[in-house]
Amino acid sequence: MLRDGIDQYHALLTDDIAGETQRQLDEQLKLRGLFFGDRALCSVLRPRFLSPAQYRFLQKRGAIVLQAFRKAHQAALANDAVLEQFRLADWEHAFVRVPTGFRDASPVSRLDAFFVAGAGGMKFTEYNAETPAGGGYNDVLTEVFYGLPIMREFLRHWDVQPLPARHNVLHALLDAYEQWSGLRNRPAIAIVDWADVPTQSEFLLFQDYFVRQGIPCTIMAPEEMSYEGGKLMGPGGQVSVIYKRVLLHELVERGGIDHPILRAFRDGAVCMVNPPACKILHKKASLAVLSDERNAHLYGADELEAIDLSIPWTRVVEERRTTHEQRDIDLLPFIAENREQLVLKPNDEYGGKGIVLGWEVSDAEWRDGVTLALSEPYIVQQRIPLPKEAFPSMVDGKVVFADRMVDTAPYVAYGDHIDGCLSRLATAALLNVTAGTGTQTPTFIAEKR
Repeated sequence: MLRDGIDQYHALLTDDIAGETQRQLDEQLKLRGLFFGDRALCSVLRPRFLSPAQYRFLQKRGAIVLQAFRKAHQAALANDAVLEQFRLADWEHAFVRVPTGFRDASPVSRLDAFFVAGAGGMKFTEYNAETPAGGGYNDVLTEVFYGLPIMREFLRHWDVQPLPARHNVLHALLDAYEQWSGLRNRPAIAIVDWADVPTQSEFLLFQDYFVRQGIPCTIMAPEEMSYEGGKLMGPGGQVSVIYKRVLLHELVERGGIDHPILRAFRDGAVCMVNPPACKILHKKASLAVLSDERNAHLYGADELEAIDLSIPWTRVVEERRTTHEQRDIDLLPFIAENREQLVLKPNDEYGGKGIVLGWEVSDAEWRDGVTLALSEPYIVQQRIPLPKEAFPSMVDGKVVFADRMVDTAPYVAYGDHIDGCLSRLATAALLNVTAGTGTQTPTFIAEKR
C-alpha cells in the first residue's frame, strides 16, 4: 500500500504542478528561515512516507533497544570497569556522576537508524544522547509540505499524519524542571549555543514555539552568562532552565571546566537538559557496550534479541580478542583484513567528522585511519546496506527522479519512548546535513483513504 502511495504521488507530480510546488517551497523556505547556514534545508518535492506498521515497528524495536541503553548507563555509573568501556575524557569522568535533579540522563535524544531488508528489519547505528537537532526544522517543514500544491492533489486519495517533535522537547524541559525544583510553574527557558552556529535558525523556531505555548524563552551564547552569588545569570537576569544546544566538549574547550554554566550545574543552581551524564550514552562506544559479548549479562532475553537483530557489530578500536558472528577473532588484524565491510568512527564527533568508510578508501588510507583510531578513541562498526528511495526534484524546469539513501532518525522522549522522526536523504553514503552531503524532508505516516 505504501508503494502505491509513493507511485501515486509521483504520478500526480507533473512538470506544471512540480514547478508550482517548487516555487511555493522556495518561498516558504525563505519566509520561515529553513536554512542550515546558507543552504536550503530541503531540496526534494516529496516527503518521506512511512506506513503505520513501519512506524509501530520502529517504536517497539526502539523501545527495547533504549531499555538496553538505560541498563548500560546504570551499569557504567555503578561499575568503573563498565564506565571505562565508553572511553570518556578525564573532565567527563568528573561530571557524569554529578546529581542532575531529575531521573533521565537524556530527557531528549535521537536514534539514528536504517530500515533494512531481511532479518532484523532495522539497524540503529548511532545514539545522539546529547544535543539532538532537527526537530524544529522537521515540524515547520511538515507545515510547509501540507500547504504545497502537490499535497492538495495527494490528500484527496491519502491520509497523512505528521510526526512532530517540538512538543516533546518542551514537555521534557518542563518535566525535568519540575523534578529539579519541586515546582509546577512556567520557568523561562534559555536556549544556549554559540552565536555563529548554522543551527541558529532552528533555535528561533523553538523559541517561537515555546513563546506561543506561554513559556518565556531567550536565545543566548555561553559567553553572555555569569555565575554570581549562587545564581546563573544571562543578559535578561537569572537562568533556571537551560535547553543546552552547545556541545559540552566545545564548552570545555572554549571556557574550561570552570565555565559559569558548569559551575552552576555542579552546585545544583541550574536545571540543564541534557546534563553531562548524557555523555556516557552519547559516545559511539555505547553501541560497542551493547553488542560486546562481555556485557551480555547486563541485558534480558528480549534486549539481547533486539541487540542481535538491530545493533550492528561494533567494537572500540584496541588490541584485544573478541568475537564476530560467533567466531573468535584478533580485533586489529580483523579490521586490517576486512576494510570493505567496516567503518571507523570517532567516539565523540558530529557532522560526519573523522568517519572513514572502508569501502570508499584505499588500503593505505584505511591503514592510516586505523593508526589514528589507535591514538584516540574510535569505534569500528559493521557496514550495513543503506536503503534507497526515488525522490523527485526540479532540474531545468523538469521533474527528475533520483535514488537517494534514506536515514531514519526517530526522536526519543524521557530516554525511553519514540515520538517523531527525522528523515535525511543523500546521494553519498555519509548521510549528514551538517557535512553538506544531505537534505532533510518531513516524515508522514500515510494510509490510503
